[in-house]
Amino acid sequence: MAANRTAGGNNAFHNYNNDFAHIEDPNERRRLALAEIDKAPFGWYHVRAILVAGTGFFTDSYDIFCVSLLTIMLGIVYKHNNKGVLPTPQDTAIKLSTSAGTVIGQVGFGALADIVGRKKMYGLELILIIIATLAQSLVGPGPGTSVVGLIIFWRVLMGIGIGGDYPLSSIITSEFATTKWRGAMMGAVFAMQGLGQLGGALVMLCLVAGFKHKLEAATSVATCTGDCQVAVDKMWRALIGIGIVPACIALYYRLTIPETPRYTFDVARDVEKANEDAKHYLSGKKGDGSPDEITQVQARRQSVAQLEVPKASFGDFFRFYGKLRNGKILFGTAMSWLFLDVAFYGLGLNSSTVLQAIGYAGGKNLYHVLYNLAAGNCILVCAGAIPGYWLAVATIDTVGRKPLQLAGFTMLTILFLIWGFAYHKLSGHAMLAIYVLIQLFFNWGPNTTTFIVPGECFPTRYRSTSHGISAGSGKIGSIIAQGAIAPLRTRGATAKNANPWLNHVMQIFSAFMFAGIFTTLLIPETKRRTLEDLAQDWDMGNESITGAEHAKHVNRSSDEGVTETKA
Repeated sequence: MAANRTAGGNNAFHNYNNDFAHIEDPNERRRLALAEIDKAPFGWYHVRAILVAGTGFFTDSYDIFCVSLLTIMLGIVYKHNNKGVLPTPQDTAIKLSTSAGTVIGQVGFGALADIVGRKKMYGLELILIIIATLAQSLVGPGPGTSVVGLIIFWRVLMGIGIGGDYPLSSIITSEFATTKWRGAMMGAVFAMQGLGQLGGALVMLCLVAGFKHKLEAATSVATCTGDCQVAVDKMWRALIGIGIVPACIALYYRLTIPETPRYTFDVARDVEKANEDAKHYLSGKKGDGSPDEITQVQARRQSVAQLEVPKASFGDFFRFYGKLRNGKILFGTAMSWLFLDVAFYGLGLNSSTVLQAIGYAGGKNLYHVLYNLAAGNCILVCAGAIPGYWLAVATIDTVGRKPLQLAGFTMLTILFLIWGFAYHKLSGHAMLAIYVLIQLFFNWGPNTTTFIVPGECFPTRYRSTSHGISAGSGKIGSIIAQGAIAPLRTRGATAKNANPWLNHVMQIFSAFMFAGIFTTLLIPETKRRTLEDLAQDWDMGNESITGAEHAKHVNRSSDEGVTETKA
């Protein structure tokens, strides 16, 4: 019985009718439907999908980048000490609050997306980001409240939303992507982080220019009072609040996507619905697929009996990763991300030194100080980060994920060693060159690949949870960098040298990059392999992940059909 066509939906993630309703075998129907996605030529619907998922990462990066500017302006406005600077504990707490919330969001949303489905969770994390961001821009002190405490509270909630975006955007892009360009699609989504950082710096530049006449009256952050103080208060609220604009634009598209066919096949076990969703994705029709109800019920009953796809459960999860062959891959993706983020977030410790080297540190008045800070960050992002992201997009599907990650960790180890051991002999311009190269190899290497590989290599029923665990491990690395390693730079500080231990901190980062080389050896190469083919790398015991009889056949890939393999 043919399935009925439905209305509604969006142009980024489409739904379409079932072309395979006449095929009775649910395993064969599954194979054919997924082959449609895997073999689909790259088209505008893929571009739109990248933009919808990438807009979330643009917002995430914008919000994270703005925190360093936020703490500076909060110190100016609320004068928590007489120098116009936030006390170090408050500054650190505001910055760590986002990372702490992100860990919760990555693991929590990742697990929920495997339990209730990708569609039901996608968009909710963006709503949380919008609410928390808007609330931040409106908070103020009161007799019984602290503005810093309120901002920390809302940034934790915002961090939970940002964390949810990591596994959801990665998994949805991966499960809808064509096999040939899956890495480039996922990389392009992640590369929006670089544009988000640039966007934050550009918005700050515009705000500084808009309030120029009021900022010029203050010779330093400590002397900003009256109209200057009001202007800075308006600036930080506008800077934070503008972050909801791209999120609001993408929200409709996220809330109206169909469920990914792989989740509907392998977890929900609804063959008819999965076929509908797969077809709609490529055709541009709106709304979820809605097959004939009688056909759907009959197919679901048949699927329960015939689909050879293991059912997800907490017990199965721990049994699955309790096997050495499976557990070491999850360990490899999680620890690679943790080691990376220790140095990635710790690199910000050197930004003031680098800005000084290019003449964008300080200024004769508050206007020049804030202008140089924003303009200098624009230069640094454009010099290293953005080129690195897009070089990764261009090469990820030809060079491969594992070679890029290995090369990246190797080059970063060398660069951090040079910076650490030759720190006192390097000129400002030499430090600038090393900084730009480190940013380049971060993003044209492990910063991109640690996001992509967990979205591809894990089986469908635990793909989102595993990605969330890997991403959460990375954010724990950022907390270690900011909360434990960063304070080491001031060890033995004197009036003449505020950061005497900074060279040793660079040496510590080189050790983490060296460790990343070995964890990279544990991950599989996923270049141009279908997700079903990758599932064969796992130790499934006596079960099949692909819907064919395990003892006789395995669907090695969606475009190869059914081939024989060992039981």
